[in-house]
Amino acid sequence: MALIPMEFEYRTLKFPPDYDGPVVATLIKAPFPVQDTGRAVLYVHGYIDYFFQTHMAEEFVALGYRFYAVELRKYGRSLLEGQHPDFARSMYEYYPDLTESIRRIRDDGAREVILLGHSTGGLLAALYADDGPAEERKAIGRVVLNSPFLEFNASWFKRRVEIPLAAAVSIVLPFAHKRSELSPLYAQSMHRDFRGAWHFDTKLKPIEGIPLYFSWLRAVRNGQRRIKRGLHIEVPVLVMSSDRSYFGKEWSDELLRSDSVLNVEDIGRYARNLGRDVTYVQIRDGVHDLFLSTHAAREAAFRAVFEWLRC
Repeated sequence: MALIPMEFEYRTLKFPPDYDGPVVATLIKAPFPVQDTGRAVLYVHGYIDYFFQTHMAEEFVALGYRFYAVELRKYGRSLLEGQHPDFARSMYEYYPDLTESIRRIRDDGAREVILLGHSTGGLLAALYADDGPAEERKAIGRVVLNSPFLEFNASWFKRRVEIPLAAAVSIVLPFAHKRSELSPLYAQSMHRDFRGAWHFDTKLKPIEGIPLYFSWLRAVRNGQRRIKRGLHIEVPVLVMSSDRSYFGKEWSDELLRSDSVLNVEDIGRYARNLGRDVTYVQIRDGVHDLFLSTHAAREAAFRAVFEWLRC
């Protein structure tokens, strides 16, 4: 099916100030489909990320789904001057961003919201679908998680000693941080100015990463611990990941056909803890953001989502 390039509408969502000052999120809306099903997708991006995957919106709209994306507070277009980028003390800080987005989507007349989260956005989507405000949760009909961040990809020592210690430090020193430990290879494998096929604004998604805030580590760790104890998401959940991971320190073409950010075994292990109706699918040769994979893997990811949504 030929996809038609589209113009997006950007809505600024304003919230009460927090410890960083004024707070906004950005709700991005694609044009409604010609054959409108009334079902809406709300996309939630990952860490050091923002919405630039316009081809994903085009795929959903072509099949009759309304498409929205939210750029969370202090990410992407929602990062205000003087704020700490991508910073949060708790995953609950993002709940109002999702709540207000869902309210706006319902005000537009959607009969159902499909929550679609990637990586850290997948962790947030799962937590929100479990215990977000009841009224907005009732609008969520299904949850799709694209390589959700359910466990730190780290050694036993880092998971059991370094991360808990950093989390404890953040209680006293909330803005404590260290240099980013993320390899730039994944971002380089995506961006067309390096070895990838995609264009994104490197001011909004820096290739070299951002400071690693200990408060963010604590927020993510607490969310992951909830999942390990078990959530009770009442609607069907689709979890997708690559079929393998690759963590080499030097460039390899494996970076173009594997998850180089998370361990896919962790995703499969903890997916079962999300609810009573969970489907787990591995995408052969997929990368961390499955919808940025090479053509065959990307098409397989879209096919898996749309077939599951039709069930």
